[in-house]
Amino acid sequence: MPTSTAPRRKAIPGPLLLVLILLGLSVFINYVDRGNLSIAAPMLKDELRISASQLGILLSAFFWTYACLQPFAGWLVDRWNVNWVFAGGFFLWSAATATTGLVHTFAVLFILRLLLGIGESVAFPSYSKIIALNFAEEHRGLANSVVSAGFVLGPGFGMLFGGLLMARFGWRPFFLVLGLVSLLWLVPWFKWMPKPMPKIPDAIPTGTTGAPGLLEFLRLRSAWGTSIGLFCSNYVNYFLITWLPFYLVRERHFSMDNMARIGGSAYLLGACFSTLSGWLSDRWIMSGATPTRVRKTFTGGGLACAGVFTGLAVVSGPRYCVAALILGVVSFGVFSSNGWAITQTLAGPQAAGRWTGFQNMLGNLAGVVAPAVTGFVLERTGEFYWAFVILTAVALAGSASWIFLVGRIEQVIWRSELRPSR
Repeated sequence: MPTSTAPRRKAIPGPLLLVLILLGLSVFINYVDRGNLSIAAPMLKDELRISASQLGILLSAFFWTYACLQPFAGWLVDRWNVNWVFAGGFFLWSAATATTGLVHTFAVLFILRLLLGIGESVAFPSYSKIIALNFAEEHRGLANSVVSAGFVLGPGFGMLFGGLLMARFGWRPFFLVLGLVSLLWLVPWFKWMPKPMPKIPDAIPTGTTGAPGLLEFLRLRSAWGTSIGLFCSNYVNYFLITWLPFYLVRERHFSMDNMARIGGSAYLLGACFSTLSGWLSDRWIMSGATPTRVRKTFTGGGLACAGVFTGLAVVSGPRYCVAALILGVVSFGVFSSNGWAITQTLAGPQAAGRWTGFQNMLGNLAGVVAPAVTGFVLERTGEFYWAFVILTAVALAGSASWIFLVGRIEQVIWRSELRPSR
C-alpha cells in the first residue's frame, strides 16, 4: 500500500504563540470597549440628561465610522506594515475609551465614539493580514479561534463584570481605567510583534506582482458569499449583545445578578468551544481532510445550530430557555473558530487585508440592522417571538451562504498574479 508523502507540519513556533496570545487579548479589549457604552447607558443617560434618541445615536455612532472605513483599513494594512498600522489603531481606540470617562457633553462623547470606530476599523483587517502572512493553513483554525475567543469573551466580561463594577464605582472610572490599562498592551506588542514579517513558503503563488483591484474582487462569488455569511452571523452576534440582557430581565423576569451569570457563563463556554473547535479543525486538516470540507462544516454547521438553538429559547420554559441560549452562544463560538480562516485562505497574503475590509464593512451593517429591527418588532408585537424567528431565518440563510455560495477554500489566483513582474 502506498503511503502519503505529504510533509509533516511543525507546531506553531513559540514567538508566534506569543503573537497569537497578544492578538486574542487585543480583540477581547476591542469588544469590551465597543460594548461598554451599552452597559453604562442607563447611568450615562441620567447623568448627562440626554434623550432616548440621543442615546440611540451614541450607541450607533461607533458603527458609522467602523463599518464605512473597513475598505480603507483593508487597503491600509495591505499597503503598509500591518504591525504598526494595528498598533496605531489600538492606541487610538484605547485613548478614546479612556477620554470618554472625562467628558460631560453629548457632542464630545459622540466624537469619541466616532474615533473609537476609526481606531477599531483596522483591527480585523490586521488580524487577517497577520494570520495570513504568518500561519500555515493547518494552523489557521487555532489562530482564528483564539481571536474569536476574544470577541466572545469580551461581551461576556462586559455583561458579567462591567455592570457590577459600574454599579459599585460608577461608569467614569471604568472607562478611564480600562482605557489606560489597555494601553499597556502596546509594550509587549512592540517587543514581540513579528519582525521582519515572515512569509509562508507555499502561501504566495509564483509570479505574484500585486494585490487585486476592486472590480476584480467584486466579480468573485466567494467574496459575496463570505460577506453575506458574515452579515448573517453578525446579526446573531449583535442581537445577543444588544438585546439578550433586556430579554432575560424584562421578558423572562430574571434578576440582574442571574442575567449576568447566565450571559457570562454562556460567553465563557462559547470562548472555550471556539478554541476547541479551532484546534479540532486543524487536526482534521492535518489528518488529510480538505480545508473546504473542514472550514465549511464548522462555519455552516455552527451558524445553523446557533440560529436554531437561539430560536428555541423563545418557545421554551425558563430552564430550557437558559439551556437553549447557552447552546446558541456555544454554537456561535464553533462557527467563529473558522469563519475568518476561509477569508484568509481565499484572499492570500496580498489581499487578506482588503478582502477582510470589504467583508467586514458589509458584515457590520448588521450592527445597525439587528438592534433596530428587533426594537421595531418588539414595539409592534409587544413580545420577542418574531424577533427570534427572524434571527433563526437569518442564521440559516448565512449558513447556506457559507456552504453553497462560497466556493472551494483555496487561494484565488488574481489576475495581477498572472502578469509577469517587470
